Amino acid sequence: MSILEFADLKYTYDGKQNVLRGVGGRMEQGKLYAILGPSGCGKTTLLSLLGGLDSPTRGKILFEGQDISQTGLAAHRRNHVSFVFQAYNLIDYLTSVENVSLTSKLPPLPILERLGLTKEESKRNVLKLSGGQQQRVAIARALASEAPIILADEPTGNLDEDTAQGIIEILKESAHQMNKCVVVVTHSHELAEQADVVFRLKKGELQTLERVQGPSAPQQPRKRNIRSNEGKLSSMDGNAG
Repeated sequence: MSILEFADLKYTYDGKQNVLRGVGGRMEQGKLYAILGPSGCGKTTLLSLLGGLDSPTRGKILFEGQDISQTGLAAHRRNHVSFVFQAYNLIDYLTSVENVSLTSKLPPLPILERLGLTKEESKRNVLKLSGGQQQRVAIARALASEAPIILADEPTGNLDEDTAQGIIEILKESAHQMNKCVVVVTHSHELAEQADVVFRLKKGELQTLERVQGPSAPQQPRKRNIRSNEGKLSSMDGNAG
C-alpha cells in the first residue's frame, strides 16, 4: 500500500511559469526514490510540496489516503516527514548528540553509532566534524524522529565520492532495513542508479522508472507524464503499490 500519493500536481510561479504540469505518482515504505532532472526543473519544488512546506497551485497530496491540505500541512510536517538538507541545517553550537535529541524519542547515541560515528565524535560540537560526518548527524536526526518518510535534498551534493557512497548506503539501509519511505532529490546518476524507483522530471513533466529485478537490474520506464484531469488520484500502469 502506498504511504504517499500525489496526483495532478501543478505549480506555477507568479501565475505565469509552470514548474510542474499535472504530475502524479505513488510512494511506498521500504523503498528509496530518486527525483532526477536538470537544474531548475522543479525537483526541489516537488520535494517541498510532498513535505508540506508549500501548497500546489492545483492537485492533491495524500498521506495514507488522507489529503494533507485537509489534515493540515503543519501536522504533516510534524508527524509524517523528516528532512535532510544539503547544507545539513544542524544547530552549530550543539553536539551531535544534542542535535539528534531535538527530534529523538529514542536514545541518540545508538543511532549515531549505527551511522558510523564514535561515542567521542558524537559528543563533539558539530562544527568540528567533517562534511560527511555532519551529513550522518543530519540523517540520524531524521531517523530519530520516527517519521515514516525521509525527504532529502541533494544529500551528497557537497561530499567527495567515497563519502557520498557511504551516505547512499545509509539512505538505502534506512529504506530497506528500517522500512522508511526515502525520497531524494539529486543530480547524482550514481545515487539514482541505486534507487528502487526514479522519477525523472523534465519541462514540468514526470517519467517514472522502476527496478523490476533487484538493485542490479536495468530500470524500465513505466509511464510518462502521469496526469489526472479530474483531481483524483490516477493509477500508474505497472507501478508498485
